[in-house]
Amino acid sequence: MSRNSIEGKVVLITGGAKNLGGLLAREFAGAGAKAVAIHYNSDSARAEADATVAAIRKTGAEAVAFQADLTSAGAMEKLFADSVAAVGRPDIAINTVGMVLKKPIAEVSEEEFDRSSAVNVKSAFFFLKEAGKAVNDNGKIVTIVTSLLGAYTPFYAAYEGLKAPVEHFTRAASKEFGERGISVTAIGPGPMDTPFFYPAEGDDAVAYHKTAAALSPFSTTGLTDIEDIAPWILFMVSDGWWMTGQTILVNGGYTTK
Repeated sequence: MSRNSIEGKVVLITGGAKNLGGLLAREFAGAGAKAVAIHYNSDSARAEADATVAAIRKTGAEAVAFQADLTSAGAMEKLFADSVAAVGRPDIAINTVGMVLKKPIAEVSEEEFDRSSAVNVKSAFFFLKEAGKAVNDNGKIVTIVTSLLGAYTPFYAAYEGLKAPVEHFTRAASKEFGERGISVTAIGPGPMDTPFFYPAEGDDAVAYHKTAAALSPFSTTGLTDIEDIAPWILFMVSDGWWMTGQTILVNGGYTTK
């Protein structure tokens, strides 16, 4: 198998049942992946996970789905172990797990902070730990972060601030895993037109976000569409493997560093 090809590879995607993760699962299968293992968090996503598995299998690829709350190291370790047992060691591992919290600092409770930290920081760290152990040599690892990492803005301290550590996790992992030919990157989409976006934003904020990117007039929604992000991820785990240790903001000119 070529280093730069998706053909014949095994892929693991956390949050792979729907939205960006579900699109990626289908795209990888369509690009010739041998097997795609997807994770989903709750029973409410089971039907979508089943539909994604069925779509993958229609391409001739193997597909499995696992349910887990990945906010503990043990759960992440088990997910990787179960995936390896079912379809083999991954060549590509992608983490799309995250949660948005938009509130003034003065209104964020300890419980909200701890939950956001567990989802956005802890799970990302232990994903990289287990991916580093499980991914085959010359493999690829990608974590989804946020373009707010390039923003000077209020109200996202407990979201943007708790995605920021993933930038350093990515740099460190790329150094530590690089001796095995593994590339590690993070991709920060702009506000995406998915059901995760709208509950955190009021009508005025939604209207602003739909016009904030330089290329907003050329987007069907004004926002970042998942179809805009998937090609970048497929590129980073194939021909784009030489870029490693970087956080790349893919957002149509919404923010920049």
